[in-house]
Amino acid sequence: MIKSTGSWYQVQVPGVMDLLSCRITGKHRLGNYKLTNPVAVGDAVEVSIEPDGYGMIRKIMPRTNYVVRQSPRQKHQVHFLAANIDQAVLVITIIEPNIKQGFIDRYLLMTEPYEIPTIVVCNKADLYDEDALDILGGLGMIYEPLGYTILACSALDGTGLDELHALLKDKRSLISGQSGVGKSTLINALLPGTDLRTTELSDHTGKGQHTTTFAEMYPLPFGGEIIDTPGIKTLSFNHLTVQDVSHNFREIFAVSDQCRFGDCTHRNEPGCAVKAAVEEGSIHQLRYMNYIQILEEVENQNYWELREDV
Repeated sequence: MIKSTGSWYQVQVPGVMDLLSCRITGKHRLGNYKLTNPVAVGDAVEVSIEPDGYGMIRKIMPRTNYVVRQSPRQKHQVHFLAANIDQAVLVITIIEPNIKQGFIDRYLLMTEPYEIPTIVVCNKADLYDEDALDILGGLGMIYEPLGYTILACSALDGTGLDELHALLKDKRSLISGQSGVGKSTLINALLPGTDLRTTELSDHTGKGQHTTTFAEMYPLPFGGEIIDTPGIKTLSFNHLTVQDVSHNFREIFAVSDQCRFGDCTHRNEPGCAVKAAVEEGSIHQLRYMNYIQILEEVENQNYWELREDV
């Protein structure tokens, strides 16, 4: 499936040049999740041609992986971002707008459950001053030892584009980011002639405006595919449990089996190996603080959901 536009889905049929506009019927779930969209860009599907010339999606084939987020509009449902991807690319900026390091950890909480390799692209590198370069170096010190790739790029002067080409070549990559980070400009640099719509930062808020409305997959001229997604404002996780959060911070999970208690949440429990690792510096303080904040959000949301059910 190439593009999702609400209730219509654009499907690439092998051997056919034009995309087939398809609908889907019935109610669909993903395990215990209620879905806002039953099929995602990247899904392999079986379709039939209806008398009106449109297609009907009859079957969704098994997925190798998928990325979902809590629906921003319907908090009790989840929204599919993509399926069957090789890696994810999170586009951020250090300035214009200023970096939100906590958003990186929230995004990784979406990709980590399926061990999807994730690249963090620090865009607008042509604007970086000495302070911004120090922050860039700090990000490398936090995330590269954990196995994540940090790459400085600029769609305007070409910084890092060759390295990004090499990372994307022959792979299907999900590209995401908050509004205003220059994601569409970066994709235009990767796909000359695509001309995705871009906007400037709002003078009033300093934030970007959404330019991508629906997810869509594009073939790369040098091999591979990218899935462009709408800009993400916030990420919440009331579809996750406490265990989901602690198991998907790599370095926290790696030492959690050394905690005195098997159900340790790594806050105030005695004999906590995670807190000891934070104190000695082998787990970064910022990552731990973001973990605690997300953990408390998940607990609070789950508490109020239980209250609503009473």
